[in-house]
Amino acid sequence: METTARIRAFIVENFYVEDGAALGDDTSLIETGIVDSTGVLEVIAFLEEEFGLTIPDRDILPANLDSIARLASYVAKKRAKPAPTDDVPLAGA
Repeated sequence: METTARIRAFIVENFYVEDGAALGDDTSLIETGIVDSTGVLEVIAFLEEEFGLTIPDRDILPANLDSIARLASYVAKKRAKPAPTDDVPLAGA
């Protein structure tokens, strides 16, 4: 299942969505009241578990998390970047 479909399925199954088929990819999940502040935490937990991501606090913004399309785009960007490491290069290496 593609990223957008997985996110849509999670939203429709876990939040009150009157008509999941009518929910547009660009519909604001916050402005429509589908996802509230607690729900944002649930969405973050889902993204981290489902896609193996770590979402830092600085990324918890409507620009990343306010619609299915934005969520899918954010996941794609995070998956495209190499994960940061705490490795320190050895001197002279």
